[in-house]
Amino acid sequence: MGFWDFLFKREKSRDKAKERLTMVLAYERRGVPPHFTEDLKKDLISIFSKYPFFEVNRIEVDIRRENKDLEELWISIPFKSR
Repeated sequence: MGFWDFLFKREKSRDKAKERLTMVLAYERRGVPPHFTEDLKKDLISIFSKYPFFEVNRIEVDIRRENKDLEELWISIPFKSR
């Protein structure tokens, strides 16, 4: 690993930490517990695992910020490819 690889990896790590902190603050502002998305994901997996045409191991749950004033709950439940 060269110097530049280390430098760029650090920046990605910094960005990831910033994203996590933003999420924690968003949860606190909304009154949503920090483990909300993980709990919801587990519930969705248990529900959608009953149906064979969903890829439950690829379910994603996130709270995304589209702009300063808008946050939204984002859920992705992919279909299995045929």
